[in-house]
Amino acid sequence: MAKLIAYFSRAGENYFNGSIRSVPVGNTEIAAKKLRDITGADLFKIEPLHPYSDDYKECVAQARDEMQNDARPELKAYPESLDDYDTIYLGYPSYCGTMPMPVFTFLERYDFTGKTVKPFCTNEGSGMGRSEQDIRRLCPGAKVEKGLSIHGGDVDKSEDALRAWSEA
Repeated sequence: MAKLIAYFSRAGENYFNGSIRSVPVGNTEIAAKKLRDITGADLFKIEPLHPYSDDYKECVAQARDEMQNDARPELKAYPESLDDYDTIYLGYPSYCGTMPMPVFTFLERYDFTGKTVKPFCTNEGSGMGRSEQDIRRLCPGAKVEKGLSIHGGDVDKSEDALRAWSEA
């Protein structure tokens, strides 16, 4: 069976080691592409139909509002099926202590029964938060493995950690 890396990532202004700077590619996308090189898995980018602001503070406000309203933002596209995949690597930045709400939209669309979900999260110190518990709740019947927390400021040096985690 094949493997899929489904990930949400956001470019624009991001928080790095105490400061905000603009980046052309989000940290989670960098990690997802490194993971693809390691595993050979297919890639799918989870993108909301209405993207978050490039402005960091506006993005935080949007994400907080979506979380408080338990929103399920529509996505630009969806995989036709996940039937051919037995392992799903799920990548996302930490938003409000869990996953961005577009990731909730993605997870609720499919039946993950019998699949293995391996989450990885980029963050600046908040770790996985409650995202692993949320994935277990949203994907009943799936085997949800221990996630990998990647410090966003160190994503360029994450190959060894991604390799060890993906092979565990």
